Amino acid sequence: MEVNVKKSNNVISKVYKNSIASELNIEEGDLLISINNEPISDIIEYRFLISDEYLELEIQKKNKEIYIYEIEKEYDEDLGIEFTNPIIDKAKSCRNNCVFCFIDQLPDGMRDTLYFKDDDSRLSFLQGNFITLTNMSEEDINNIIKYRISPINISVHTTNKDLRVKMLNNRFAGNVYDIIKRLSEAKIEMNCQIVLCPGYNDKEELERTVSDLSKLYPYVKSVAAVPVGITKYRENLPTLEIFNEKTAKETINQVHNLHKKYLKELGTRFIFLSDEFYIIGNEKLLEYDEYEGFIQFENGVGMIVKQETEVKNYLSELENIKSDKLNVSKRVSIATGHSAYEFIKDISNYIMSKCNNLKIDVYKIVNNFFGDTITVSGLVTATDIIEQLKDNDLGDTLYIPRSMLKADEEIFLDDITLNQLRETLNIDVIHCLNEGKDFVDKILK
Repeated sequence: MEVNVKKSNNVISKVYKNSIASELNIEEGDLLISINNEPISDIIEYRFLISDEYLELEIQKKNKEIYIYEIEKEYDEDLGIEFTNPIIDKAKSCRNNCVFCFIDQLPDGMRDTLYFKDDDSRLSFLQGNFITLTNMSEEDINNIIKYRISPINISVHTTNKDLRVKMLNNRFAGNVYDIIKRLSEAKIEMNCQIVLCPGYNDKEELERTVSDLSKLYPYVKSVAAVPVGITKYRENLPTLEIFNEKTAKETINQVHNLHKKYLKELGTRFIFLSDEFYIIGNEKLLEYDEYEGFIQFENGVGMIVKQETEVKNYLSELENIKSDKLNVSKRVSIATGHSAYEFIKDISNYIMSKCNNLKIDVYKIVNNFFGDTITVSGLVTATDIIEQLKDNDLGDTLYIPRSMLKADEEIFLDDITLNQLRETLNIDVIHCLNEGKDFVDKILK
């Protein structure tokens, strides 16, 4: 039997050194046909099947010959391979037409992948993507339970059935709470997200949604609320308001009152606001410990406090050991979005106070590409960086946050690569993670 490799997504793209696969001489380009006589249709099925202690792998080599590998291993021990398509199967697209959808607010002419709306539980499990649950079949829900896909991240927005149907423009969107309840009964862990839209799902509706979800704790582990983002490309889309200082303050006060309630009832704050709310409202962020392990870090919850704490702790370590790193002598620049600008300025001043010969200039990049209402660093384009910094003396190096680039590639949202930015500005451009040690080490390098 010969399997058509071109039509299969089970092609192995990577074999880890010293792994089981490596020891068996399984190679990149080989094709995984089955495990224990079960054909592999997606990554969740693969993960479930390889958890056994005894496996029979059917592999087609690049020369079309097929081999059966018998493997005895520890339970849950990984084989050490990756596939050309991370989920093996085709990603499931979103059939919603949400009033706040960011993809609907993109300009024409960007790369095709940016216009694809995924709504796939496998990507939620593997990559932390948020899903709405509206595009799932009964089989999909059963597979989450059967294969123990946990935790998964769910875009809830509201538990009010009629309001959710209206916000997602999908007549099947109203049953989200029933599905979440069913998953919680199966002991599937979930983290939930609310995109808060003034006049839609804020105030009393926010309180209702959080109250409903709190009843499913601890399987609903946490809820994060982020403010709606509006670009300048909203022709023929519903009118939406954005948060201002007054409405952000009101939301912060509301959520802090909920913290008191849920700390008493559940032992957790349960609902967290993204850092952007505190910046818009000009309010103090929570303390480090109050973020309870930064469960919703990727949603922008506690990023500033976490990074600031890590930077100061790491610099204290370097001081204690009298590290030569602190003797750096150079002048560098940092480009960041509007939201993080004051924080990056403050933390840069703190770093400079520990290094006498270090000079850091921080530049706030206004988002002209999407519109100045978009203030987060992750949506800054190379076009705006070039336009706003091309005439500046940026020193030895320009640093940017890694979030400005595509997750698996060094390319900006406007299709300009990191190398093209370097060439245009005629300066080395280094990206930094939202981690204190990485940030400090790269600046002091």
